[in-house]
Amino acid sequence: MRTDAFDLAAVETVATRMRYDIIEMVAAAGSGHPGGSLSAAEIVATLYFAVMRHDPADPADPARDRFVLSKGHAAPVLYAALAEAGYFGREHLVTLRTLGSLLQGHPDSKKTPGVEVSTGSLGQGLSIACGIALGLAPDRADERTVYCLLGDGECQEGQVWEAAMFAAHNKLGNLVAIVDQNGLQIDGACTEVMCLGDIEAKFAAFGWEVTACDGHDVAAIADALARVRSTPDRPGVVVARTVKGKGVSFMEGDAGWHGKAPSAEETKTALAELAAALEAKGVSL
Repeated sequence: MRTDAFDLAAVETVATRMRYDIIEMVAAAGSGHPGGSLSAAEIVATLYFAVMRHDPADPADPARDRFVLSKGHAAPVLYAALAEAGYFGREHLVTLRTLGSLLQGHPDSKKTPGVEVSTGSLGQGLSIACGIALGLAPDRADERTVYCLLGDGECQEGQVWEAAMFAAHNKLGNLVAIVDQNGLQIDGACTEVMCLGDIEAKFAAFGWEVTACDGHDVAAIADALARVRSTPDRPGVVVARTVKGKGVSFMEGDAGWHGKAPSAEETKTALAELAAALEAKGVSL
């Protein structure tokens, strides 16, 4: 799916369309995690439609890059990207969290085409990504990369830092972490629940190549990912500054939307806002 010169506007449009899908599927399920899914839309869209090598027709292609959604509760953003890419039909989106659905509340690699790893126990995804990267590392010729998306609240978990130490020690230059730094977690502001301090300095102290960017700027995300991936003997991390609930006015910056589905009226309002955003880009649903 990756192209050397990606269409910036097209990826931005995909991210907005993914937001529309996120609201629809969480509303249909009556439960789920819209806030952190919406905040990561540009990050995931950039990965799947501008950066990563992957093939929906051959999800097990050995030459593919790998993506691990460590913040597994944000599964709707991953499902929206996979449907957009063609891993499964869009009709499955509204079956989110229903019995027997391809799309469970957290990613399930046994059920969902395109899902590399079953995730959801916070703090574990980076360790899994380290293991995958270590397994690929002896064959560096094709530059297969493992990308891992974490939440900033998730980075309060000690296992994240054990994995960070492991990655640097093993010189996993084929590992890239992205921190969705939206500043909020289920109980409120990260600074109030357990302050992370300078997360960029922390990763740098562990021996990582570090950069930061606006997590809603597709070009900036792609550039940041390329910069941290250019160091062959060090893992890289992009701290992407985002807004929880981005794209839906009444959800933006509100921790209450971490794990709550919108009502019918709220869904109508949210979808109208996102439809208007698409129309402003010259795209109709």
